[in-house]
Amino acid sequence: MRRTGFALFALLCCFAAHAAIKPGDTPPEGLGTTADGHALNLASMHGKVVVISFWATWCGYCMKEMPVLAGLQSLASKRKLPLQVVAVDSKEGRETFFRAARLLRSRLPQLLISWDRHGAIGEPYGANKLIPVMVLLHRDGTVADVHVGYDDGTLDQVVGEINGLLTEPAPPAVATAP
Repeated sequence: MRRTGFALFALLCCFAAHAAIKPGDTPPEGLGTTADGHALNLASMHGKVVVISFWATWCGYCMKEMPVLAGLQSLASKRKLPLQVVAVDSKEGRETFFRAARLLRSRLPQLLISWDRHGAIGEPYGANKLIPVMVLLHRDGTVADVHVGYDDGTLDQVVGEINGLLTEPAPPAVATAP
């Protein structure tokens, strides 16, 4: 009986965490606001593989994932690869976000950190129900994959996916209005 209850709970969590955004979709533009007040959007990252991670300071798995993402960004920057990691702090207060952003920037300077105060930005990805959520975007800005949760055992798979995305050809430049 106990196993059945646990299995039912796990199944409900999977449905609750199901993201509306799926591979092939075009995600919403906004990615929150940085600690210096700049609004982040996907258009500014066109042509790059984008890794979006929704996290919070209270989430142990999220904090375990941060150095891995920073390491990927650091390596990509050194090798001049078209990769941008964006860490979106989800549903935390202003003080918590600013303190965390300051601390993370000092320890993991390669990360681009933004804030989603009410969880609205993460909602289409299912991050308003469960974190961490990691979204991988093709260089053309469409969704390649959505990973819900964190598991050390899947890191090699995620890195392999990112490497595959980096080998894709650059998309055509987006025309801007005059």
